[in-house]
Amino acid sequence: MDSHRVGNRLAFNKAFEKLGLDCANWTEPVYSDLSKRSAGDEEKMVFLYFNRIGWPSSLPTNEQGLFAKRVLQQKEKALEEFVMSKSLPLRPGLEQFIDDAYNEGIPVVILTAYSKSGDNIARSIMEKLGDDRSIKVIIVGNKEVEQSLYGQLVSGKVIASGLDEELAKEAKRAVSAEKQRLAKEVASMLKLSVEIDTGSSESLAKIVAALRAGAEYAGIPVCNCVLVAGSQSGVAGATQVGMPCVVLRSSLTSRAEFPLANATMDGFGGVDLTISKLRNLLPKNSQRTE
Repeated sequence: MDSHRVGNRLAFNKAFEKLGLDCANWTEPVYSDLSKRSAGDEEKMVFLYFNRIGWPSSLPTNEQGLFAKRVLQQKEKALEEFVMSKSLPLRPGLEQFIDDAYNEGIPVVILTAYSKSGDNIARSIMEKLGDDRSIKVIIVGNKEVEQSLYGQLVSGKVIASGLDEELAKEAKRAVSAEKQRLAKEVASMLKLSVEIDTGSSESLAKIVAALRAGAEYAGIPVCNCVLVAGSQSGVAGATQVGMPCVVLRSSLTSRAEFPLANATMDGFGGVDLTISKLRNLLPKNSQRTE
């Protein structure tokens, strides 16, 4: 689903309405401009907008940060309601893509662990797919990541089960280094000068954990899976773990470039993403994909 096409923007407008901000309204051009200027940082989008039009007169300057957080909280609630509604359709061609994958014995995994409102989005997708198709996909959320071998190894929970303690320590060191490297990589791709903070690096580490867990639940080596991503952070995570990646553009990323992706397409089917094209991204000796 392309929730950004209308959902994210309308959710912000709903949040403004809930907070009594009648003067605030984001048209598609305004939303697109703010998103590009902030590199998708939604709190920064709020600051940029109100710095432009003026903050509420009754709001003290030292409370602008709290105000922005209230806007984002209301926006998340509105977005969840919108995503769960029947008004947001699946991407055209997705159902046929899932059917084709199933018929060829290719597991399709939906990763919700690194996405905001990921579990709600997954439930909405499953409902829209219907019972016949929903059994053809695997959902990997936070719980599944924690229960995966990679998740337990990083947390140290599998040491008592007989795995080598040094191997577990090495995994933790790798994750720590991975956080910093991935954050720098994403910043470079976006051509931004950013200070790497714990929050962003932890988010990137969650992507890596979700990818490894997804491959584990699919029963396929990471290098023989293909991530269908929609953002730079997903591409960076796939690059780090050695997983081929194809980006499906959304309305938010229609003009973005993804130099580290193996391919960039606009949708499913036809001249865009098909199972045969997905196979071409894999090593020649591979016959299966995620």
